[in-house]
Amino acid sequence: MIGRGAPNGKEMRLLIAGNWKMNGLGASLAEIKALNEALAANPVNCDVLICPPASLIARLANVANRDVAVGGQDCHPKPAGAFTGDISAEMLKDAGANWVIVGHSERRQYHTESDMLIADKTKAGWRGGLKVIVCVGEVEAERLAGKAEDIVGDQLSFLPDGASSANMVIAYEPVWAIGTGRVPTIPDIAAMHGFIRDILVKRYGPDGGKMLILYGGSVKPDNAREIFGVKDVGGALVGGASLKAADFLAIIAATPGTS
Repeated sequence: MIGRGAPNGKEMRLLIAGNWKMNGLGASLAEIKALNEALAANPVNCDVLICPPASLIARLANVANRDVAVGGQDCHPKPAGAFTGDISAEMLKDAGANWVIVGHSERRQYHTESDMLIADKTKAGWRGGLKVIVCVGEVEAERLAGKAEDIVGDQLSFLPDGASSANMVIAYEPVWAIGTGRVPTIPDIAAMHGFIRDILVKRYGPDGGKMLILYGGSVKPDNAREIFGVKDVGGALVGGASLKAADFLAIIAATPGTS
């Protein structure tokens, strides 16, 4: 298992999650087959997750081997109803998913999702039997104004009761870094992840020290190793670099303990 220092002195296994966003057709499953083959030939010391568009979840679940978990990119708070175009956590689970992302910055920006709605979606994910990745992060103007911690702290304050290291992961994504190639400095990443860790421990006690905190925001093969070396970074939420097996595998290979 990958060794990561944790406040409780135990080791935490990193999670490398790929968010395909609105990308991918049936032909893209060839990338999953390539990922399967590489992971089978060279086992790694981290957990691997792919969150494709909803149209591919069932097919991806059918071709993914035991080394690749499957997740959804969003879910509706309710289990069913007259909500055209939406998908419930129960539907994701039925299609073969075991994870769901909620609160991604693009959902917050383009769908005006509130912290309260994201909290409801988190509880919906648990209700449906899914592990939940809750995304938090600031936009550039907020960071330049010195308000990054205030914004992230407010977002985390809406986390629901019932969260645990077994059912929730936090993903910190500086919004201004997503897809831009710009990355915060290593000290900035360390400071924010430490800030988030403190909040989780205060809220959830010792189990808050076990919760994974992913970094998301232009993670690439050439910067992943340095990012994974930061205390309290428990893995990565990867966007564009997860669409091609070769790029994603290069990030996976950068996790500590993986050759």
